[in-house]
Amino acid sequence: MHHRVPRQAAALALALSASTAFAAPDSAPETVVVTATRTPERADQVIADTTVIGRDEIARAGAGSVADVLARQRGIEIVRNGGPGASTSVFLRGANSNQVVVLIDGVRIGSSTSGAASWNAIPLSAIDHIEVVYGPLSTLYGADAIGGVVQIFTRKSAGAPQLDASLGGGSYGTRQYDAAIHGASGIVSYAFGTAHEEADGFSATRPGAFGYNPDDDGYSRNSANGRIAVRLAEGIDAGVQFLKSRLRAQYDNGAAAFDARNFQDIDSYAAFLDGRIQPNWRSSLQWARSSDRLGNFGGAAPADASQINTRQDEITWHNTFAIGADTLQLLAAHRKESVLSTSGAATPTSPPSPLNGSRVTNSVAASYDLRRGSHLVDLSARNDHSVYGAKTTGAAGYAYEFSRQLRASASVGTSFRAPTFNELYYPGYGLPSNKPEQGRNAEAALRYQVSGGELQAGYYRNRLTDMIVTVNPCPSRTGSCAYNVNHALLEGWTLSATSRIKGIDLRASADFQDPRDETTGKQLARRARRHVNLSASHTTGRLESGIELQASGQRFDDAANRNRLGGYGLLNLTTSWRFNPDWSLLVRLDNAADKRYELARNYGTAGRSWFAALRYGVR
Repeated sequence: MHHRVPRQAAALALALSASTAFAAPDSAPETVVVTATRTPERADQVIADTTVIGRDEIARAGAGSVADVLARQRGIEIVRNGGPGASTSVFLRGANSNQVVVLIDGVRIGSSTSGAASWNAIPLSAIDHIEVVYGPLSTLYGADAIGGVVQIFTRKSAGAPQLDASLGGGSYGTRQYDAAIHGASGIVSYAFGTAHEEADGFSATRPGAFGYNPDDDGYSRNSANGRIAVRLAEGIDAGVQFLKSRLRAQYDNGAAAFDARNFQDIDSYAAFLDGRIQPNWRSSLQWARSSDRLGNFGGAAPADASQINTRQDEITWHNTFAIGADTLQLLAAHRKESVLSTSGAATPTSPPSPLNGSRVTNSVAASYDLRRGSHLVDLSARNDHSVYGAKTTGAAGYAYEFSRQLRASASVGTSFRAPTFNELYYPGYGLPSNKPEQGRNAEAALRYQVSGGELQAGYYRNRLTDMIVTVNPCPSRTGSCAYNVNHALLEGWTLSATSRIKGIDLRASADFQDPRDETTGKQLARRARRHVNLSASHTTGRLESGIELQASGQRFDDAANRNRLGGYGLLNLTTSWRFNPDWSLLVRLDNAADKRYELARNYGTAGRSWFAALRYGVR
């Protein structure tokens, strides 16, 4: 098969490469990232394609959700069934939401029944910054890291005590309050925060949708997070951390007066011990637990309610050895997933379903990062053993620095996604014989930096086999079921650039992709072949103003490509005024042109909306 760069991609690459005035303060060489290699490393020394979303960008998001912030990044698309409290999916490079690993401060979150993280329940106000690593990372994080890894970092503690707080409101009856304190005293450091957010919302569905009801569907979210660490000795720390979030969201279930709603709770906890054993040996031990609880109340009768609780417990022992300029990492992990669901409960005529059960995954992994002058090499391998047998994955990356400004890189890697409990055991749907999905990825990139700035172009090709899809009829019984049958190809180009021209910070990215089901020849549902993000911001004294443009091409709402979703463009405006060192005012206008569009067929999206917040403290 022959592959050519789309004309639009070639034109944009030529336009970007013709400029030498690009500067990117957020991509400076001193930026340190953790997720790409599981150890702190300078961003300019990382081979994997990585994006860091800083605190300032998150603060400018106002009352937006985590998914809204991610949607403004290259290589990422979102789908939401209504407002910010509704069910949300995040696609990385065309990969499904359940093919992306999500971490909060190193703790893996997500549902073991759906396989995806509950994006709608993650509180934006608790986040300090986000790291997104594109491409397969199963050698570092195990199952499900086919499309990439998103790690969310909450505020850490350092220095003198600092109080942050904000009070805001806006369209659709939005109200938001949050407060946080962080600092250090002697050998103890700490950070604690709490937030409340609610909105009256808009109708989750539009005419033509199943269960359409024109009433407003609002939500409320309460959250708390914290971290406390103690310096036991020089270079040795111990501590605990947590995040709790409770979401209550309304949805449409027909014109009945009953208030149909979801209860979504996510919790994560961890205790850690981290220290330098020898000058060249650092070791960390972490126990972590995360839970995802979803309750659905779709009618007035008790039979209309359902509950699904999943929990993940993980113990990780991570060792890092410095060998000259190189780094060797050895890791061992034990993870147990547990599910308790009313769908699998015993009845007078049937025994309990295997859906209510648990599975254990034991893992060992090793990686070696080599640095020799202009040559950078990353090698990694991992073995995960669970009820579906042993899965071994490997990856290799190489980069060559032609100069301090120009670098070329290439990498290959394998990955897999474990079948979810639903795909294995859900009554009338799952098949215990389902096998893990498998991915084989290859990619190459060029990066040009000048005066701290950056231009980047990357190509990727990720072939997936044994894709689990819903088939009807089911090969082993009547009706439909989840079944390993499909092959898919996730292929595309990503181009990005940042620039500072006459005090204006500019950023642009464009994705030209072809996420395709090779079994049917159809485009994967709800993924566009082209999407673009542009932004510009300018600071004058204490006033900062910005403009954002998001554009997406047409998509299909279904796997058969019968229901087309039109392309769209969204214009957002922001301004922030720091009227003294401690106080600032943020005003944000989203969808300024009042564009009518859909992320999912017959589901509502917000029209022109505003948000304003008064803030105290350093953001």
